[in-house]
Amino acid sequence: MFQPVKKAFGEYMGRYYDGIVPTTKSLNEYIARGLPKSVVWAPSRMVDVIEDMLAAWQREDVDNTPTNPVDMPVTIIAVAEDYVPSGRDYTRQISEEVLFTFPDDAKERMFKLQAIAGDIRAQIVFAAHDEPTAKSLASQFLLYIDSAPNRRFDAKYTFAGFIDMWPVQIESADSPAMAIKTEAKNLTILAVDLTLKASTPLFKAPADNEPNDGKGTPGDPLDPSGYPVVDQVDFDAKPINKQTTVT
Repeated sequence: MFQPVKKAFGEYMGRYYDGIVPTTKSLNEYIARGLPKSVVWAPSRMVDVIEDMLAAWQREDVDNTPTNPVDMPVTIIAVAEDYVPSGRDYTRQISEEVLFTFPDDAKERMFKLQAIAGDIRAQIVFAAHDEPTAKSLASQFLLYIDSAPNRRFDAKYTFAGFIDMWPVQIESADSPAMAIKTEAKNLTILAVDLTLKASTPLFKAPADNEPNDGKGTPGDPLDPSGYPVVDQVDFDAKPINKQTTVT
């Protein structure tokens, strides 16, 4: 359900990577290395044990070559396993089902929608063999998220053959890059914590054995039927007593 948010955040980080200015020799190599070998995901948890994450990165066989010492610098992204509903002072959820149609749907089908508003904790770690490189990566990232257009990004959801974009807001653009101490020598690690405030849709269509409008393809989740609606009311089919006086 939240995979579109992670995918969109990965693309967001890719745009940051594309704009990095190489202020050190290590950053020239970092940029030349390419995104897949420079920005990586930690496995479904916060980067609480950074040395384990760096060890996993070292074992990652990204180019089918024998394992070599880990390439530095590296940026590691992690998302917490927990989930917290967004505060009602920020936004609200759509907890009751509402009927809606896609404006471009030629079949004019009626579907149901709920929306979850939640906080997703993310952490970005910048690791380098030298302090200037780590600080450059972290400071350029904080500059990137300080730009007004980069305070948010859109997650892509698909339903009934349509693509719908839902916003993800970065709560604070002034988060510090905190130093993470490890036993490793010649290693500088800086971590930035962010909260992603995501609105996530829950689309619903009737099952094939439920009342529906028959406008979809049975058995095809990409082309579901909509909920039955009243198209017109024929008032001529039944006499209507008109009241002409008031007593």
